[in-house]
Amino acid sequence: MWAFWYLDDDPAKARWLTHEQRASLVARLADDSRFSSSHGPRSVLAALVDLRVLVLCCVYFLIQAAVYGVVFYLPQQVSALLGTKVGFHVGLVTALPWIAAVIVTWIVPRYADRTGKHRACAVALLVMASVAIAVSGLAGMPIVSLLALCCAASGFIAAQPLFWTFPTRYLTGAAAAAGIALINSLGGLGGFFAPMARTAAEASFNSTSAGLMVLAGASVLAALIIVLMVRAPQRTPMAGGEPAKVS
Repeated sequence: MWAFWYLDDDPAKARWLTHEQRASLVARLADDSRFSSSHGPRSVLAALVDLRVLVLCCVYFLIQAAVYGVVFYLPQQVSALLGTKVGFHVGLVTALPWIAAVIVTWIVPRYADRTGKHRACAVALLVMASVAIAVSGLAGMPIVSLLALCCAASGFIAAQPLFWTFPTRYLTGAAAAAGIALINSLGGLGGFFAPMARTAAEASFNSTSAGLMVLAGASVLAALIIVLMVRAPQRTPMAGGEPAKVS
């Protein structure tokens, strides 16, 4: 309730910005709206059947499948690496991949914002996560496997804010609300199917590594789709040195 009365409604009313900053931000948002409407769907229905939106749904589904397929089993995997039951010490070690993820998520998206290389960074993070998942299951050395899990968690988590720059730069207005909701809803189903896919793979091949390979493949496929089918729009430079394009 406090937030409803305290938070500003829009950038033009933001009390924590100077007059010049408010004017610049409002102008930039207006430019974004004009730019998006020139090449993206303009209605709710158009957004729901737009091919690019459906491709982004697929990418987000694969990312979420890889994320939750690892998250659900991380304590058990760490427990196996340490050769002990799930408990306090396993909980402490399990926190390490997420600490690494916080650091990488702080650094990489900021770098992408400065350079405009959102697409390239997202692909690199997903490939890194895929390789790390595979290594975590095949290394056979606890320290190597733990470092691999740190890289995997960092890649998945840091890739997600970069991913969301794709639909937000393509969609605007009511189409943005519908498109983003569709991507989030259908993509989120990846977290539902991932544990089942991992369990099925492990049972089929009688190997705990098989499930990890499936999740690694999902991450690689997401990166491949981004490379082949997701194209970032060209941008005009903004005062203050913002890059001319996002990639």
